[in-house]
Amino acid sequence: MKWTEGIDKLGLGLYFLLCIFAIANIYSVDQKLGEKQLVFFGISLFVGLIIFVGRSKFFENMSGIIYIGGVLLLIGLFPFGKEILGQKNWYKFGSFTMQPVEFAKIGTALMVSNYVSGPDFNLKNRKSLLTALGIIGIPAVVVLAIPDVGSMLVFIAFFIALYREGLSGLLFGVGFLFAGVFLVSLAIPPVYVVITILLIAGGWIAMNYYKMSWNVISISSIAGSILILCGLAFGSPYILEKLPKHQRERIEVLFKGEKAFRDTSGYNLLYSKTAIGSGGLLGKGYREGSVTQGKFVPEQETDYIFCTVGEEWGFLGSAILVLCYMVYIGRIYYLAEKQKSTFNRVFGYCFASILLMHFTINLGMVMGLFPTVGIPLPYFSYGGSSLLAFSIMTFIFFKLNYADKNSLV
Repeated sequence: MKWTEGIDKLGLGLYFLLCIFAIANIYSVDQKLGEKQLVFFGISLFVGLIIFVGRSKFFENMSGIIYIGGVLLLIGLFPFGKEILGQKNWYKFGSFTMQPVEFAKIGTALMVSNYVSGPDFNLKNRKSLLTALGIIGIPAVVVLAIPDVGSMLVFIAFFIALYREGLSGLLFGVGFLFAGVFLVSLAIPPVYVVITILLIAGGWIAMNYYKMSWNVISISSIAGSILILCGLAFGSPYILEKLPKHQRERIEVLFKGEKAFRDTSGYNLLYSKTAIGSGGLLGKGYREGSVTQGKFVPEQETDYIFCTVGEEWGFLGSAILVLCYMVYIGRIYYLAEKQKSTFNRVFGYCFASILLMHFTINLGMVMGLFPTVGIPLPYFSYGGSSLLAFSIMTFIFFKLNYADKNSLV
């Protein structure tokens, strides 16, 4: 039928597959929560249907209002937010809770897409760059002040979209460099890190000595960068010591192992690894996992839901799930690149990159490769806010893609 032309059946099919498989796994952890997640899924589909039958230009035209609304919801957490599990990042209305940061990501993605698609945007122009960074930075700073470090990290996804539009990759290199120096300085004595920095800097200067124009600006930039990196190396242990106890332990788990904190921050990770490892090749079977059914992993239905997959469906089931995510995220990037509209393309890149950040951080967290930061697995972790927000982004993008494919322009 003609009206189905432009609907991406592969993308939507994977969305339904992930959501349905997620409900089954949440049901395995807690039957009542599984039933509630099914209700959330029904609500998400209803909202998605409204989006799909609406005007495709609605979100582009209303992006500013949606963005401001998302930021105001975040700011409102300070006087009105409810503290849950040590973080004041929820609104509570009776038995109903809402996490506004999930919806703030939608507003930020729409606003970035709107601004980048404007006629005056040019990343080589300092004003355009600073404005784009400001759009991303305002909600990110508010989220960090809550504090919700995990959600703040997800805002890095928007830089991937900007990179597609011409942002220099040097920014990513600088970010990884600073993160690397910080983490390495926690594992080995900082003095060795400083010596390594000086040796690498000296070698780089020697190789590029005759290629560069040595003036006050270039010399000051190089000297300043070296000093900042050396200062970060010596300051990393002090920064770690000043973090709240639970955050400090979550980082230390990476170096000392979860057994050193088995009664505190390492407890979830210890039993998560136990569950995943006990699944073997084919798993123990649906609702047959001893760790899952024994409720050994707190909040297993949310951030640690992947360990349920590992225990009950084994390596094969886990690999298939990971493959589904990779194909799904890759599909969104592919469709985004095919869009005629700049707004559609940038939103697609924002959406795919948010999924990628959530997916990468969550799996790294569950397997002990990344500190526990409270990041849900998209479509899979229990929670109405997360599922609804990801579903809204899903249907916005597939609606934009549908309109693009049926456009005569």
